[in-house]
Amino acid sequence: MNTSFERMPFRTEIKLSPSPFRINHGSKTLFTGSCFTNNIGERLRDLRFPVIVNPFGVVYNPLSVKQNIDQLLARKVYTGDDLEYSDELWFSFDHHSSFSDTNKERVLDHINNALTAASDLLYQADFLLLTFGTAWVYRLRETGGIVCNCHKIPPKAFNRELLSVDDVTNAGISMIKAIRKKNPSVKIIFTISPVRHWKDGAHGNQVSKAVLLLAVENIMKQFGSCTDYFPAYELMLDDLRDYRFYDNDLVHPDKQAVDYIWDKFSETYFDEDTRKLNMEISRLIDATRHRVMFEGTESHKKFVASQLRKVKALQAAYPGIDFTPIAAHFNSPDD
Repeated sequence: MNTSFERMPFRTEIKLSPSPFRINHGSKTLFTGSCFTNNIGERLRDLRFPVIVNPFGVVYNPLSVKQNIDQLLARKVYTGDDLEYSDELWFSFDHHSSFSDTNKERVLDHINNALTAASDLLYQADFLLLTFGTAWVYRLRETGGIVCNCHKIPPKAFNRELLSVDDVTNAGISMIKAIRKKNPSVKIIFTISPVRHWKDGAHGNQVSKAVLLLAVENIMKQFGSCTDYFPAYELMLDDLRDYRFYDNDLVHPDKQAVDYIWDKFSETYFDEDTRKLNMEISRLIDATRHRVMFEGTESHKKFVASQLRKVKALQAAYPGIDFTPIAAHFNSPDD
């Protein structure tokens, strides 16, 4: 019997070595960039890491990422002159549509509160994680400026163009120099989003990703050991490499794929103690999602008391971590 077939691998697993960058629950980290940034950043936030995720909302192209970082370093304060109005909404071309509102003052409060918190964090951050999604940009014809989001403005208001490798490289080098001038010890992790920008077409998407990959390689050569690269794009395209790992739109990774990439991220950047603590916190988070069938029963009271004891024990063991939101859930009169 030929057993060689049984041993044949059916996928090319990407095996990652632990990074010299070690992220733990004391690491202050800012995430900014494409929507994949949310997938990692929000998990860290849920696990009680001190992080801020996308303070301008989702940003896809690297020149807009640089522009947003420039605003954080300058501690810009937005005023009504920075806003636009269309279709009954106030908005900023520097921000995602999640910041838009019918009320002008609410928009400004939302923008400036997010900017202040992120700016404070950037100046003392241990890590900055940047995710580039596309090299295609939209330039507002009226001003010549590149926008972060088109906000459903008619296409005739923009010129669409593909950034060159040099465009992205030069912007990235300039951005990192400016960041390290204010925060010399910050470590920067680059990723390329595995989300397919299918509206650019199959070839256009691949050309765009190639521009980003080459540019990031150039940037990292310039800065060496203060930068690192996490292969989220390669894990999706070369490791998983199957439509069953995509969501129904066949563009975004599904939950199973995101879980897999998260596991690879954990193996790369967390030590064993951090991973164990993450598991303990994850069990508490799962408990907060526990569906209560009969509130007020003895079994439910025992369940809540048990979870509160676990929270209290973790708070005592890790006084630097804020477990308040988890504790508040179990102290809620609704639970």
